[in-house]
Amino acid sequence: MTKLRGGAPAPSSPFALLPLRSGVVLPGTTLSLSVGRPRSLALLGTLHEGDIIGVATQRDPRVDEPTLDDLYPVGSFAKVIRISRRNEKVYQLVLEGLDRFSLDSVDDRAPFWRADGVLLAEVGNTGDAASILAEELHTHLEELTQKGGALGEIPSPEGDPSSFADRIAASLGLDTEDAVVVLSELDVAERLKVVIELLTRARTRAELRTKIEQDVRKSLGKTQKEAILREQLKAIKRELGDDEEEDETDNLRARLDAAGLTPEARKIADRELKRLDQTGGQGPEANVIRSYLDWLAALPWSKRADSSIEIDTISEKLEADHYGMEDVKKRILEHMAVQQLSGNPRGTILCLVGPPGVGKTSLGRSIAEATQRPFVRIALGGVRDEAEIRGHRRTYVGAIPGRVVFGLKQAEVKNPVVLLDEIDKLGHGYGGSPEAALLEVLDPEQNKHFTDHYLETPFDLSEVMFVCTANSLDTISAPLRDRLEIVELSGYTQVEKSHIARRHLIPKRMQEVGIPVGSFELTDAALSSIVEDYTREAGVRQLDRELTRLGRSLALEVARNKDAELKFVVDAEDVAGYLGKARFRSDVAERVAFPGVATGMAWTPFGGDILFIETSRMPGKGRLEITGQLGDVMKESARAALTYVRSHAAELGLDSAAIDAEDLHIHVPAGAVPKDGPSAGVTIFTALASLLSGRKVRPDTAMTGECSLRGRVLPVGGIKAKVLAAHRAGIRRVILPKQNERDLADVPEATRAALEIHLVEDMSEVLGLALETEDTDPVVGGSNAKSGGDSLLA
Repeated sequence: MTKLRGGAPAPSSPFALLPLRSGVVLPGTTLSLSVGRPRSLALLGTLHEGDIIGVATQRDPRVDEPTLDDLYPVGSFAKVIRISRRNEKVYQLVLEGLDRFSLDSVDDRAPFWRADGVLLAEVGNTGDAASILAEELHTHLEELTQKGGALGEIPSPEGDPSSFADRIAASLGLDTEDAVVVLSELDVAERLKVVIELLTRARTRAELRTKIEQDVRKSLGKTQKEAILREQLKAIKRELGDDEEEDETDNLRARLDAAGLTPEARKIADRELKRLDQTGGQGPEANVIRSYLDWLAALPWSKRADSSIEIDTISEKLEADHYGMEDVKKRILEHMAVQQLSGNPRGTILCLVGPPGVGKTSLGRSIAEATQRPFVRIALGGVRDEAEIRGHRRTYVGAIPGRVVFGLKQAEVKNPVVLLDEIDKLGHGYGGSPEAALLEVLDPEQNKHFTDHYLETPFDLSEVMFVCTANSLDTISAPLRDRLEIVELSGYTQVEKSHIARRHLIPKRMQEVGIPVGSFELTDAALSSIVEDYTREAGVRQLDRELTRLGRSLALEVARNKDAELKFVVDAEDVAGYLGKARFRSDVAERVAFPGVATGMAWTPFGGDILFIETSRMPGKGRLEITGQLGDVMKESARAALTYVRSHAAELGLDSAAIDAEDLHIHVPAGAVPKDGPSAGVTIFTALASLLSGRKVRPDTAMTGECSLRGRVLPVGGIKAKVLAAHRAGIRRVILPKQNERDLADVPEATRAALEIHLVEDMSEVLGLALETEDTDPVVGGSNAKSGGDSLLA
């Protein structure tokens, strides 16, 4: 029978196996370890002192159920020295290593692990090489002991170099990987070389550690002296009754130490702390200093949110929170994808531009939630002082930092999502231009060193994701626009509004007013009636208010009938009873029922809209009167249209002499609202042609486009918003410039399918499409005037 060291017989296979998460039991050494795994505890229940088991070390300590592949191939037989219980779930086991074995297989079917293995024989333990290397190792240990780098008695290398190498390796406190290398080496001479190398490495580390400790001790000498003096000063103040103020200063100093200040900010903080100590913590100057230091300590100089940019997660969040707006979502995802791939948070600044109520603010909040960053909203509407952005200098009484720094303090991290809301409504006052102050904040090349007037030290804004919102770009200066990535949001179609109401607004509002789930049903016809007859907007804000009104009306009925279980089914004919009479109706047909009136399409900061161009004539001297609070560009469009009509009177079948003998009046209703832009040129021309020819404009037709003196129809902007507005107003036919054909791709497919869209290049095409056909000749100036030749109005 094969015997182990000490004369104990080697266990036969399969033998009990105890896997170790870390550490190695080397032969000739003793190891104390904690045992808590259920299988290991099952093994301890069968052991007694003096029993011999196999011990093997895991490659990965996180594995709870190791297999053969999870264990190192060489283990050691060990004798149980002592078993003690620490608590209900953990035992303490002391083992003495005996010999090495090769691990061939592991059986985990029993309550505890069992293994098959073969006892390994060492090589070269009695050779000269092993003895010489053992003496060299002993010499290294003596040198290390003389320098204070080793503790305890050094064993003698004589007789058994193998045991000497194992015991020295165990005393070095090696990492598990290094200890496994020593255990796996069967050649004693090679094992001694490994131990000598590990000892040399430990010796070098010890010398480096000693040097570092000496350097630190020297550098801390001054600090310790200051700490002692500060403690003495604290004791004196305590006797004087001023210890509360000192505690506050110490707390402020500790917060500054934990804030992770930049070197420049740290220097300023130390300077201000000395000034605070000099003031004795009393007086107005001390309060100013303490407030400043409190701001420095509260800012997130180095704290970041554990954010992640997962495109799929952001896409799912945007889809869940917002219906439609596919182009907008795509632009946002493209922007986030660039940040994900480059790993650089710096980049362009998103600016969401669109009418009110389309979801600009909620898009910014969704981005923050999807990227797991705090969300901060900074309202800029009406801000007219540059100090609101950059802060006030500390020389002023009551000075505070600007809104950007204040927002970062609220976020408590340096990489939040900051929404600059209503950036187009910044004002200009005597205190400077806040818009100019934003140039540095929103410039990725400069905001890494943004300096607030109050802080007077640079703060890094480059990791902040800025999202701006605006209703119009007209009031934003060109330098600021140049720093923004513009993402335009147009209005919703009626179908999209219905989906948004079903998915978001109705469940939210009914829950707010306390209508029980399942007791309310709004039919499709009723919802369509609310959308079409009670709202006329690009967004859904008014729709939300109407649904809230409906919910309150239903809540009143529930409150009056507490004991009855009511089931509400609101149909189209019931809407008026809850919301009152309809607010909007299509009056296009009535307003264009007379010659000289045409329907145009306009763009406003609040979305698209339709407008009516009204014309009238009277005896006079060929003068033109324009009313309706029109801008210069729109007035010029009216004059250009009239010039074209006069110069092409013959082609249009009109009497030029009669035109010269009459005054014309062009009016655009809603005179309290300023109007401007060239896109009404085609509509004005059509209205004039209708007036002078006596032919009415088709009531189902609206148009837009700029008209040149040669009769060419030129492209205009805002096509999507204009077409959506025409569709909301009940228009069925629209006339657009040919060169705007590419803009139709932005119009929702459902809207394009519901409209008859005509693309024109010349005014002759517009008249053929817009005017109603008549069998009678046009009447101009009260007399029958027939056109000569082929008339464009024939």
